[in-house]
Amino acid sequence: MRTGVYPGTFDPITLGHMDIIRRGAKLVDRLVIGVTTNPSKNPMFTVEERMAMVTRETTDIPGIEVVSFDSLLMDFAERCGAGVIVRGLRAVADFEYEYQMAGMNQQLNSRIETVFLMADVSLQPIASRLVKEIALYGGDIRKFVPTRVQREVAARVEAIGRKGS
Repeated sequence: MRTGVYPGTFDPITLGHMDIIRRGAKLVDRLVIGVTTNPSKNPMFTVEERMAMVTRETTDIPGIEVVSFDSLLMDFAERCGAGVIVRGLRAVADFEYEYQMAGMNQQLNSRIETVFLMADVSLQPIASRLVKEIALYGGDIRKFVPTRVQREVAARVEAIGRKGS
């Protein structure tokens, strides 16, 4: 059984993430979506909330497993029995960062390959960070995230606004 890992913070999961998940799932028998924390990011949702979002949004895709992790990616991939790391690319800036990460990961574990998938052209500008920023300023994010995620982001923005009042 070929296992791949698609890691990310998914805060929130976007249509761009969904595109990479759907396409990545076709490359392996089992795609483990690793929901993680990133110390340099300030998450809007907890790990548990993000896992619930990802699980709900991927129920129609066969071979998906959603788990959280808080370790080196290559250690996590090894624990999952993965032979492939799936990464999505939007722009040249993504490639430079991902290329460097892939090189470091190869040094840590040369048995696991990194595969890059280009995001669909219509989805390339979407980034979770920008989705949150647009939502915080009252913008419409329906074009960027699944419907239920849009409602969850709106509710969280409203709750943040109430706390700040």
